[in-house]
Amino acid sequence: MKISDLETAYKQHVKLTGSADVYREMRDIKDWTKEAMVAFYIDIGGKVISREILSIGILNASIIHPREIFRTAIIRNANAVIISHNHPSGNVKPSNEDFRITKQIKAAGDIVGIRLLDHVIVAGTDCYSFAENDELG
Repeated sequence: MKISDLETAYKQHVKLTGSADVYREMRDIKDWTKEAMVAFYIDIGGKVISREILSIGILNASIIHPREIFRTAIIRNANAVIISHNHPSGNVKPSNEDFRITKQIKAAGDIVGIRLLDHVIVAGTDCYSFAENDELG
């Protein structure tokens, strides 16, 4: 699947209603051998405005800062954000760093008035949702 195909899909009002939908939209990244952090920008109606690859890291780490997420969210008039990244190890269990950055991003979103709806980790045929596991705080 080409990135242009995904952009066309978002013009057709894709909704992400759970981790399975996020997993589907990460199909082109979930099996990468480097970690990649992605943000989905959501409008007031719950539809995806756009998807952005924020960071491509190394085998087991990706650098991300809340300003990178919320700069684009503000520019695109997003109501909410869903973040997702892959784990090249194949294990979707969140690391301590995953918990730390999720908490930091949620706090930044609370300040600017843009909700973090979920953080989904994908790998292989599995995914882990912070929201579905009541880990967003």
